[in-house]
Amino acid sequence: MARLLCSLTAERNFKEDTYTSNMENDIPPCNIKIDKEGIWYYRGDEIFRKEIVNYFYQYLKRDEIGRYLIETENDCCYLEVEDVPFVVKAVYRFVSNSDIEEDIYLVLSDQSLEKLDPKTLWVGKDNIPYCLVKNKIFCARFSRAAYYQLADFVEYDNERDAYFLSLNGVSYFINYVMPHEE
Repeated sequence: MARLLCSLTAERNFKEDTYTSNMENDIPPCNIKIDKEGIWYYRGDEIFRKEIVNYFYQYLKRDEIGRYLIETENDCCYLEVEDVPFVVKAVYRFVSNSDIEEDIYLVLSDQSLEKLDPKTLWVGKDNIPYCLVKNKIFCARFSRAAYYQLADFVEYDNERDAYFLSLNGVSYFINYVMPHEE
């Protein structure tokens, strides 16, 4: 896999005399794009092999100004992200065997299962829900199917004229702007 990333970035047009070891000032593009549906492309062609996409997800990072990059032990390059790098593909509500605790779990575009932190849920442009994932490092956009699954768990408060999720006796009102990190 590391060879694949190296070959993807091998076309960098560095002049030997301008290449420095300070990668922060000279990180090339990967020629990789993640579209708003979470589909990865290399030079316009879909990367259809899940093991390659999941390898890239393992090394996905964000720099200090919010750009996305793939950073392995031996290489680093920026990629283009149309909206956010992760997409929620499915939503499941689980109740513990003792019926005491309930949680909502998300299946993400990297095929991982992650517990939703309902405090990070918000609705963005075009009424598309988003949340924070991966230890609140990345944003995830809900696919249309996941949106409908989530909608099954959303309730409406007439007095507040607001929508919310009710989990474990707590109402989590859904923001219409990205919530601030705690």
